[in-house]
Amino acid sequence: MGDPTHSSSTHSSPTLPQPLTPAGRDGLAAILSRPERAVIALDFDGTLAAIVPDPERARAHPGAVPALAALAPKVRSVAVVTGRPASVAVRYGGLAGVPGLEHLVVLGHYGAERWDAVSTVVQAADPHPGVAAVRAELPGFLDAIGAWRGTWIEEKGRAVAVHTRRARDPQAAFDALRGPLGELAARHGLSVEPGRLVLELRPPGVDKGVALVDYVREMGAESVLYAGDDLGDIPAFAAVEKLRTDGEVRGLLVCSGSPEVTELADRADLVVDGPRCVVALLAALATQLP
Repeated sequence: MGDPTHSSSTHSSPTLPQPLTPAGRDGLAAILSRPERAVIALDFDGTLAAIVPDPERARAHPGAVPALAALAPKVRSVAVVTGRPASVAVRYGGLAGVPGLEHLVVLGHYGAERWDAVSTVVQAADPHPGVAAVRAELPGFLDAIGAWRGTWIEEKGRAVAVHTRRARDPQAAFDALRGPLGELAARHGLSVEPGRLVLELRPPGVDKGVALVDYVREMGAESVLYAGDDLGDIPAFAAVEKLRTDGEVRGLLVCSGSPEVTELADRADLVVDGPRCVVALLAALATQLP
């Protein structure tokens, strides 16, 4: 995994790491040559913020906001694409009222919500009725199958998630719950999205790939950088891959690496070592742009 914080001199700019794939190098070249037509899109948890046992304590890396504020005025747009409610990502990220981030957009709940720094208002579609039904049923459901020990439920507004990180054997609990929760979700017209020791029950047909493609096209972008860390980011990776194949944009896929998820690293053009190095990459990119 690369560390973009390295430089040959204390007075020189941080080194911009080079993608390992031809498509990734082409995407980076496009961003550098025409930044005014580039979209920088980023996941929140695990990418801008470290994964922590309690998601309510997640906060953006201390360098994230300064790096984004330095980069945003030089590109077409910066967007945070997250499964969290948009307002929560804004609050935990410290993204509101930041000079340089006046045009930041947060696509929350996989694009079902949208916050922008200009209006500071969250726009949202109507919630899926299955979420409320699952929310009411879930505590008794977990208790009935004997899976409540060490697991806990996270309320996400337009989705609900079951975490196993605090269980005695987190991976075993995750594996045991995946099938039953899939059946519960299906009964209420929902789908299950697996993540890093978390299973999220949410409406089908809503994912980061759909949100990202719509936003890239809205912005009229010629290039896009997308950075993520988890299985929920695979649709966004797949979307960029298709956009590249179709010749619609040139793209750079960045994985915020961790030992918990390897699938994303296998598809990335560039793998960096967690949020610290994602932030360093953004800061290095900002120094390379006029």
